[in-house]
Amino acid sequence: MARDYYEVLGVSRDAGPDEIQRAYRKLARKHHPDVNKTPDAEEKFKEINEAYQVLKDLQTRKRYDRYGPNFRQIPEGFEETVGAGRRAGQGGQGFRGARARTGGSPFGAASAEPTMSAQWEYHESGIDLDDLLGGIFGARGAAGPIPGADQEAELTLSVEEAYRGGRRHITLAGPAGPRGYDVTIPPGVTDGQRIRLAGEGGRGRGDARAGDLYLVVRLAPHPRYRVEGRNIHVDLPVTPWEAALGATVPVETPGGEGKVRVPPSSSTGRRLRLRGQGMPNPKGPAGDLYAQVTVAVPPSLSPREREVFEELAKVSTFDPRKQSR
Repeated sequence: MARDYYEVLGVSRDAGPDEIQRAYRKLARKHHPDVNKTPDAEEKFKEINEAYQVLKDLQTRKRYDRYGPNFRQIPEGFEETVGAGRRAGQGGQGFRGARARTGGSPFGAASAEPTMSAQWEYHESGIDLDDLLGGIFGARGAAGPIPGADQEAELTLSVEEAYRGGRRHITLAGPAGPRGYDVTIPPGVTDGQRIRLAGEGGRGRGDARAGDLYLVVRLAPHPRYRVEGRNIHVDLPVTPWEAALGATVPVETPGGEGKVRVPPSSSTGRRLRLRGQGMPNPKGPAGDLYAQVTVAVPPSLSPREREVFEELAKVSTFDPRKQSR
């Protein structure tokens, strides 16, 4: 049985969005396979990511709270649809639901032809699909052609993949067997954006068209980058002398190495903006990249470095504890 998503993130059931996000970031950094080399790190990370994707969305969270682990088997708007059917005299019977589960590894932007698999599982719930459709389209047996249903699956990308775009081959395993798709990923795709594969959804009845398949993009947590919309945030380690005197230093971006000027007297926490260096935007201005200064000291001092720092301690009158009051 799947673990409770609140338990996975270590939050209470009345936790707010900010608390859920903080818990997720903490756990994601701890268990990311690029950082954590224990054998179960990847599975643990995938469990954390799944829990966050459900609980961060208000509507999805409400459905999870109401129906529990099987909430994906209940179509959105089911309550309203069944209510309408009952008012029309259709009785209390409903549907055979379908849900999509995605798997595969979301890590490693450099691996060739990464794959994702999805599986549609049909669930008996004591409700008949034909009865429900009859309530929507007319009397049973007289509905005529019915368009195929749209379907969704999640596509997990690294920040680098989302930044540059490209081609991705995926495999979806459904009732008719596995099927492969070559998907074009536009540069700068953002979390939650949907990629449409026309006519690749559920089959229509009669001569009606098939539905569409929508791939919902999810950005995997990254050990270096934090993405908010189209803006990218990254920590920028600098030496004490670079922070004090100012310097031009390299900064890693998803598009390659860039340069940023650190102004003199920069303390930890100062944000430096690189305009247009965030996520690309085919339909407008690109996002920005924000490099946050983090002053780092040498792990060990040479005799000469110690001498210089001791001399600085003697001559400087700066007291950061008084400055922060």
